[in-house]
Amino acid sequence: MRISPFETRTILQTARREFGEQVEVWLFGSRTDDARHGGDLDLMVIVSHPVPNKAEQAARFAASLQWQLGDQKIDVIIDDGESLMPVHRAARQAGMPLRC
Repeated sequence: MRISPFETRTILQTARREFGEQVEVWLFGSRTDDARHGGDLDLMVIVSHPVPNKAEQAARFAASLQWQLGDQKIDVIIDDGESLMPVHRAARQAGMPLRC
């Protein structure tokens, strides 16, 4: 997994502040492969409560992370159990949960 401890802590702290203490954040995409280089941060936020206006919340979370981590491409999807799409299943299959 190509993500620093500082990035992991920042992502999890920001997610808890934005979505609540029970949030999970999974990293998926190219950053899960240690053999690859570069790549954006692909994150799936998992919550147990409905999130109204998921696109706005995802954009707000990504913007907050960019401000804290520096200018890099960050893609965020939200899984609140209400409208699962193929990308959510793919992220769970190939991704890994972030832990501090």
